[in-house]
Amino acid sequence: MKDRILISEESVPKFSSHVKLEFNKQREQWVVLAPEKLMVPDETSVAILKFCDGKSTIRSIIDKLTAQYKAKREVISRDVTGLIQDLADKGFMVTVNEGQD
Repeated sequence: MKDRILISEESVPKFSSHVKLEFNKQREQWVVLAPEKLMVPDETSVAILKFCDGKSTIRSIIDKLTAQYKAKREVISRDVTGLIQDLADKGFMVTVNEGQD
């Protein structure tokens, strides 16, 4: 069994190799695709997921979204870390420092 990835502000998230975020033209919405799974993230989640490129830290994602939405950092931080932790727990997200799948 794989150890749980614990997300912190130093984590650099990216989608697992079998997962991708794409815009579905037919549905006119963003979707997260995985083998035999399709998730339709809400607008807030899409804003977060677009930054999960394997280059940006959680801290920088939070800072960018805080500036973009002019929201309280603690609210953005809770949303970002909560979403990324949930996706990591489900195997949709990994961190760069843990290597490839």
